[in-house]
Amino acid sequence: MKLGLTIAAALSGLAVAAVAFTTFTVPPLAAKQNGWRGTGMVQIDTKRNEAARKAANAVPEAQPPADKANEKSSAAYKNVQVLGDVDSAEFLRLMTAITEWVSPEQGCTYCHKEGAELDDDSLYTKVVARRMLQMTMAINSGWKSHVAETGVTCYTCHRGQPVPANVWSLQTAANTPPYAGNKDKQNYPSGHVGAASLPNDIYAPYLSKAAEIRVESKKALPTGPNPSIQATEQTYGLMMHMSQGLGVNCTFCHNTQNFGEWSTSTPQRVTAWHGIRMMREINNTYIDTLANVFPANRKGPAGDVLKANCATCHAGESKPLYGVSMVKDYLELKAAPPR
Repeated sequence: MKLGLTIAAALSGLAVAAVAFTTFTVPPLAAKQNGWRGTGMVQIDTKRNEAARKAANAVPEAQPPADKANEKSSAAYKNVQVLGDVDSAEFLRLMTAITEWVSPEQGCTYCHKEGAELDDDSLYTKVVARRMLQMTMAINSGWKSHVAETGVTCYTCHRGQPVPANVWSLQTAANTPPYAGNKDKQNYPSGHVGAASLPNDIYAPYLSKAAEIRVESKKALPTGPNPSIQATEQTYGLMMHMSQGLGVNCTFCHNTQNFGEWSTSTPQRVTAWHGIRMMREINNTYIDTLANVFPANRKGPAGDVLKANCATCHAGESKPLYGVSMVKDYLELKAAPPR
């Protein structure tokens, strides 16, 4: 009897395995090697996901070319503090594009008060937009070490929304998840760090301040002052964010034989190094300085302005918008901003 039950169970298991083997298939994979052979430095995804991401990163068509008006925008319009030397027709073309990139539903009145003159600055959104325009020009002209000639536009971050989808603010007791049960004083799992139990406050130390990121020791028993366990875990949290924000794994930048060694890392690690420093300038010079301009409903729980991180531009892709350059159709955005 027992033998019969054993045989029946085995046959049943084989039947289930056969159904699973014939029913479920591994989707076609898209693999790209970005390191030396034998190091496992490969980025793997499914072709299905790749096609969906390409569709989600489609860029809007550029505005039709404008016929020159042979008149500077500063002469045609009042209170033009940025791009005053641009031809007025091209200036109007850019304003039309910005409306499409940032506020397609609200239209021009998102920044320009309805019924008021165009030079009116009573809406905070216009003041913010002017500063963001300066920031975009600063990125394109001063941070080619990160954005190269591809550059960025307002659409890179906004994607048709007044507030970009990926932003962050300072942590407070109000927006830090409470402990669930006895977690033995471990951090609460957060989506910011890949649902890992790592410190949740990973942006302020590295993307606003300039905390040390390199925490790997080169000695088995290091001597002297060393980074704390908290700093080490915060560094890992930042790396988790960058991995998610760019849709890649660790080997996109690092050779796992020695994470800290630059000579065996990929060129993308250098690009990321510049990107971290670019992000600090963006948050400190252009975003946080608008603290007195933004209303309370556009700030975080700690009262600070919503800031940018890697995902703000990348949105899950190693190259924002799959590397398509939109700024090539709006060359005025590549000039250095006025001081």
